[in-house]
Parts: sequence; structure tokens; C-alpha cells
Amino acid sequence: MKKIQILLPIIGMILTFSDVYAYTPQQGMDFFDKYKTYANTYDKKLLDMYSPDVKIIREVIKPTGERVSVNIPSKRFFHELKIGQKTAKLKKYKNTYKNVIVQEVPNGIKISAQRQPSKENYWLEMYQIIEETESGPKITEEMMQTKVQRFLNAK
Repeated sequence: MKKIQILLPIIGMILTFSDVYAYTPQQGMDFFDKYKTYANTYDKKLLDMYSPDVKIIREVIKPTGERVSVNIPSKRFFHELKIGQKTAKLKKYKNTYKNVIVQEVPNGIKISAQRQPSKENYWLEMYQIIEETESGPKITEEMMQTKVQRFLNAK
């Protein structure tokens, strides 16, 4: 009986802890909705949605159809995102998303979708991995396809 009295509070703490820190697909969808809003309104809060050491992948689609995967250093990504937001606002650039899929993966939540840049008639693949951190959910990995060839010179 004493063992049960000792184990019950421990089991309760474990269950409570796992419920508090488990990130659900619905929370992932809410996170992505916030991401889209911040991105399409050029809100500086978008920067805070990324982990400081985020893995950024741009899959460049060449005019020939060949695809080249390019890793962008996080420091460069944050610098370009700050500048890009100002340019995007001037051009009223926005992305539209469809076929959004949110699923649990071993390291968090994966959000996959198709993305259509402003004034384009094609759709590009993208995904983000969101992980729960001490400072809340953060994007720890992002892959976006692009037809912008300058990413091939990323170092």
C-alpha cells in the first residue's frame, strides 16, 4: 500500500509534465496560422518564431527543372529576412498556402504545404519542423522550394 501511495504522485507528475510539454498537431496548425499572418503582414515577430540555430534549406528549381538543395546559414537567413520584409512590404508580396498537412514527428511537429508566391501561377513545396523549447515553440528546420537562382551562390 505504501508503494502505491508513493508511486501515484510520481505517475501523476509524469503525466502532467508530458501533457504540458507535448505539442499537438492543432497547436502546430495554430502556430502556422500565426506564421502566415506575421509573414504576410511583414511583422517583426516572425523572426522570433525561428530557433536561433534554425536549419534553412532552399531547394532551387533551375529553369531546366533540375533541383539543387542549398543550406543557408542561420545568421545570413536572419539578416536577409529583416531586409526581405522591407522589400516585400513595398512590393506587397505575400504567399498563399494550400494542402497544409500537420503531423507529429519524433522531434516535434512537421507542417508541409504548397506555397504560391505573389503574382505567380505555380506552386512550390515547403515544410517546417516546429519543436517546443524553453522559450516556446520554434521553427528548427525549414525547407522551401524556390525558383530564385541567387540562392545557388549561398555560402
